[in-house]
Amino acid sequence: MERGIYVVATPIGNLGDITHRAVKVLSDADYIAAEDTRQTRKLLDHLGIDTKMIALHEHNEREKANYLVGLVADGACVALVSDAGTPLISDPGHHLVQCARANDAPLFTIPGPCAVIAALSISGIACGSFIFEGFLPSKSGARRLRFEGLSEESRTVVYYESPHRILETLALLAEIYPERLIAVARELTKTFETVLSGASSDVYARVADDPNQRKGEFVLVISGAQVEESQGSLSPDDKRLAKRISADLPPKKAAALTADLYGLNKKSVYEFLVKGV
Repeated sequence: MERGIYVVATPIGNLGDITHRAVKVLSDADYIAAEDTRQTRKLLDHLGIDTKMIALHEHNEREKANYLVGLVADGACVALVSDAGTPLISDPGHHLVQCARANDAPLFTIPGPCAVIAALSISGIACGSFIFEGFLPSKSGARRLRFEGLSEESRTVVYYESPHRILETLALLAEIYPERLIAVARELTKTFETVLSGASSDVYARVADDPNQRKGEFVLVISGAQVEESQGSLSPDDKRLAKRISADLPPKKAAALTADLYGLNKKSVYEFLVKGV
């Protein structure tokens, strides 16, 4: 292996999701920098790997980053792992990678499981464009501000949430976004994996009725706000169509039907029919 820091994704639940490349890197590395050495030891024992580990977590990362980059400068290969999933995605590792970049230490990515992507892929919610907001704040007031601050966001929004706050968070979502489509992905790739989806108020009710749906690790996927199409000016053909349809229907229904059939902005059609503009 070439000297450097290898950012290695590990399983988020099912140990069978480890990649062949990840196994080789963890086996051949000189050191494994692990968020929790006890947690990583379970994975290494399963794989039959005895590479030396160094603890690297949120409380010591700044201190350890220079040390690990120094090991690389001396020719070492260091594999970076978090407890599960892809390091740095709401997990430690940013300072180490930043330090490596600043010191021209080689960096390599060993891609694999990531709870955000896994949840999006089976949520049934549009994922062509999304934003990831990490863990929600622990205080309810701060969570409310976070949701309200993104109320106009048109992209899908993804959060992590803990089991002891999930019901309160879903109640808040049902209040702020009662008709918004959401998905609650729980225990992904594990034995009791479930994904509940639907209107936020409906999902809240289902979780409230079933205590089992409040256990485990959660990813929340929330559909984006509906964006009004640009009103602009209707073309002469659009206006003729709207006029023809409105001859047999009230303006509101005619506008809705015209917009639906011809992909026009309903508000623009309606304003043309009632105001002539």
